[in-house]
Formats: sequence, C-alpha cells, structure tokens
Amino acid sequence: MNNRLTVNNHVAVKNRFDLTGRVALVTGGSRGLGRAMAQGLAEAGADVIVASRKLNECEQAAAEIAETTRQRTLAIECHVGRWQAVEALVERAYAEFGRVDVLVNNAGMSPVYDRATDVSEELWDKVVGVNLKGPFRLTALVAERMQAGDGGSIINVSSSGSRYPRGDIIPYAAAKAGLNAMTEGFAYAYGPKVRVNVVMPGPFLTDISKAWDMAEVEKKAEAWAMHRAGEPEEIVGAVIYLASGASSFTTGAVLQVDGGYTA
Repeated sequence: MNNRLTVNNHVAVKNRFDLTGRVALVTGGSRGLGRAMAQGLAEAGADVIVASRKLNECEQAAAEIAETTRQRTLAIECHVGRWQAVEALVERAYAEFGRVDVLVNNAGMSPVYDRATDVSEELWDKVVGVNLKGPFRLTALVAERMQAGDGGSIINVSSSGSRYPRGDIIPYAAAKAGLNAMTEGFAYAYGPKVRVNVVMPGPFLTDISKAWDMAEVEKKAEAWAMHRAGEPEEIVGAVIYLASGASSFTTGAVLQVDGGYTA
C-alpha cells in the first residue's frame, strides 16, 4: 500500500508540471535564456512558438526543438518594440494554433553606454520599447484572449538590475522595474483565469556574458550565495513551475532566480 501511494503521489506531482496539449509563445526564444525556456517548455509537453527579430535564428531554434522533443513548433519573426509587429505575432500564433496557453515575455535589450548623457532619445525609446512597451501590448492582447477562453499563464522576464540598478543600465533597469509593476497590475486586471508573474534572473552565462570581464565576475561572485553565475538551463524550472498547474495559486509574484545575487 505504501509503495502504491508513493507511485500515485509521484504521478500526481509529475502531472502538476505537465504541459501536454498547451501552446507556449516565447519572445526572444532563439538564443540565451529564451532558447533554454523554449526547449524546457517543449520537454514538458507544450507546442512552442519561437519569436525574435531574426527569422533564421528562430527557424533554427524551432527546428532543433522539434527534432529533440517531437513537439510542434513555429518560428515567427517579430520586433516586440513595434506595436504592429506584436499585433501581427498574436494573429499569426492564433491562426496557426488556435490558442496560447503560456506567454513568456523574454525579449530584451540593454545597450552599453559610457555616461547617462550619451543616452539619446532614440536609444531610450528602443530600450523601453523592447523591455516594457512590447510586453505590455503583447500581454494585453494575449491575456484578453486567455480570459475569454480557458485561461492561461503569462511570465514576464525581468532582471536583478530592476532591484539593483547601476549607472550603466539606467534605461534598462527602469524598464524592467516598470515590467515588475505592470505584472502585478495585469494579475489583477485578468485574474482569476489568467495568472501573470515575473521571473527575475540574476547573472547568467549566455551570449551576453561573452563580453564580461570574467575575472571581475568571479571576484564579485564571492559575495553571492551560490558564488557563481547561472547556466541557461537553470532558469527552466522556475518557468515550468509558473507555466503549469503547479503554480495555480501564484500570481502577481516576482520569483528571483539569481543565485543569491547582490550588487
């Protein structure tokens, strides 16, 4: 009897994280954290739409995910900082799949600059457009359809920079802090059928980290609880949790996945 209960409990827990039959849309899904998230969602059973600015990279990622998971995938070119492009993305996603059950607003950008006075109006608008304006419009459009249908989960990918802003990421940090606030607002606006949460990554070893001074990073990491930066696959568990029924009572939350990062 005890063995049977153990098996049944194991199946029940596994089912809570199962995404079979669901459709996930991941922006910025062709590389870095987004690529790992898209792969993980497919491995959990979801069909996956990979969206980013470069169609060839989207197609490559979608093909690789389909090959390794046997899930249905779709690549869509989209610049999320452009209102009409976001609207076209939603129309294409629903035309192809008929639904979106999980939306991951992962696309982001954080250009380098020397001084705050070097930030042009154009650069400011681009950073806010990709990191805040696009996720707002995409969340509004998808949440509206989710609410009218079977509900769903929306996951916004923020940054530890929103909590620990530095002088060289001011526009980015401001946009991500806005994303945190926006998430809670959407959770109230579209609950209870639609859950909206934030994953807040700390330092991760992705394409962006190739430009880092790793000796300096390792020195700073001595003050972090995990004493290191994260690997892309280490973001996946948090995303699967928030995407699945395992987080059925979690909304408006900010989930830190930062290895105990401190500025």
